[in-house]
Amino acid sequence: MALAGTRHALWALAVVAFIESSVFPIPPDVLLLPMVLATRERAWRIAAVATVASVLGGMLGYGIGAGLFETVGRPLLEIYGYSERFQAFSARYNEWGAWIVAGAGFTPFPYKVITIASGVAGMNPWVFLVASAASRGGRFFLEVALLWWFGPPIRTFMERHLPMLTWLFFALLLGGFVAARYLL
Repeated sequence: MALAGTRHALWALAVVAFIESSVFPIPPDVLLLPMVLATRERAWRIAAVATVASVLGGMLGYGIGAGLFETVGRPLLEIYGYSERFQAFSARYNEWGAWIVAGAGFTPFPYKVITIASGVAGMNPWVFLVASAASRGGRFFLEVALLWWFGPPIRTFMERHLPMLTWLFFALLLGGFVAARYLL
């Protein structure tokens, strides 16, 4: 909690939110929550930084999916004879893609999986950008609003039950990766 109030915390949040959207397994909420509880007067700025950095990181994930697909993904699909299946997957993904991105951006589901898949499927980048901004912004601003409104009791609860909350967080994170494995 003390570290969350330092002058470098906002930059650390931006970095974590950015790389979490494309490659890093730990979500920015790990920093966002204590930062808001430590400096409630900066709550809305914290949510805005997390949103912007996460959406920019999502665009990097999209780029990874789009850029590496042609050089690595497509040749592998052709070797295994899955080119037609992938075209069908891409069509369905693009049909429902905005909802998929919005759902993953708002929930504990690993957002990086969706950012990369969106690039691979060739989703319209503007649809991806709008869905990402709406869902990530909705998530972070809702979390911040709840923390801002109920801050002191939540801070006491978190400090008292931190070990249990840490285990719960990692269970949800693992559950998100399991869901990604079996749903995609």
